[in-house]
Amino acid sequence: FLGELGLVLLLFKVGLESDLRKLLSVGRSALLVASLGVFVPFLLGLLVSRTFLPGAHYLGHVFIGATLCATSVGITARVLGDIGALERVESTVILGAAVVDDILGLAILGVVTGAIASVGQPGDFNVLMVLLVIGKATLFLVGGTAVGLLMARRMFWIASQLHGKGLLVATSLLLCFGSAYLARVIGLEPIIGAFAAGLALDTTQYEDLKEREHHTIEELVDPIVSFLTPLFFVIVGTRIELTALINLETLAFAVVLTLAATVGKLICGLGYREEGNKWVVGFGMVPRGEVGLVFAGIGAGLLLQGQPVLPPRAYAAVVVMVAGTTLVGPVLLSRALGPPATPGNLQERE
Repeated sequence: FLGELGLVLLLFKVGLESDLRKLLSVGRSALLVASLGVFVPFLLGLLVSRTFLPGAHYLGHVFIGATLCATSVGITARVLGDIGALERVESTVILGAAVVDDILGLAILGVVTGAIASVGQPGDFNVLMVLLVIGKATLFLVGGTAVGLLMARRMFWIASQLHGKGLLVATSLLLCFGSAYLARVIGLEPIIGAFAAGLALDTTQYEDLKEREHHTIEELVDPIVSFLTPLFFVIVGTRIELTALINLETLAFAVVLTLAATVGKLICGLGYREEGNKWVVGFGMVPRGEVGLVFAGIGAGLLLQGQPVLPPRAYAAVVVMVAGTTLVGPVLLSRALGPPATPGNLQERE
């Protein structure tokens, strides 16, 4: 239970780290990069899954394709910050595209989990049902974020009129869990609601509480996330069967899936339309990080015709892919942009 709670808060934090204003400032390039960054890895993941798991249900292949769609906003933002490159146009496009990637990835996750849940109900799985789930996921992410933008300011204003401590984090968690609950009520994953809540929050909405408590929401939520999220990652680790990793076929599956995940994101750099380096954009989109593990954890828990959507071999391969892209992406990005920022070389650049 605590692991699942950590998962919800983790996606809330991912939403908080996503800047909608930056996304809008480079909307065209970010949308094109993100679209390629979802479509190409999804197709490659689908092909790799069909090659290595020929007997699996087609929804299992679709789910593995979906795990390749996301990009870790947090990891990429930290790397860019360490290098001192957050103000570059490429960085703005990368972070904007990563937000769209997560939105599209979570929408795909909602559609796939809804389709999988309907398989056990004879006669319910049809095109109309898929369109309904797509509509719900899209409306919730877009409409929920828009409503959240309007509601959050009002809720924080009410909280600022109260006397007491901890009102900022309490109000933020109320929005997070309320949105997660609403997502669950309409048949979506709670993490989609948590992400939408984080996406809707901005420091301008709670200036009074921020001045009173001398902290931002990210700073207050971070210790809770740091405590609970590792429990979710422990659960992810316990689901890996070590015997599956020893198997050469599984290792080959993991290596090819990692290559497909990397190449798929590098190709999305072709959608970059501003001045700068297309390869930098591709490198920045490679890390899957915590978002990829979220997909893996959900896939291991979902049942399709009585079997896990991600059987042991597939689950191990997906976790290796997430680890591989999370390690490779930042290395490629930092080498492409230069050494980490220090007072010395910052002065030199000036």
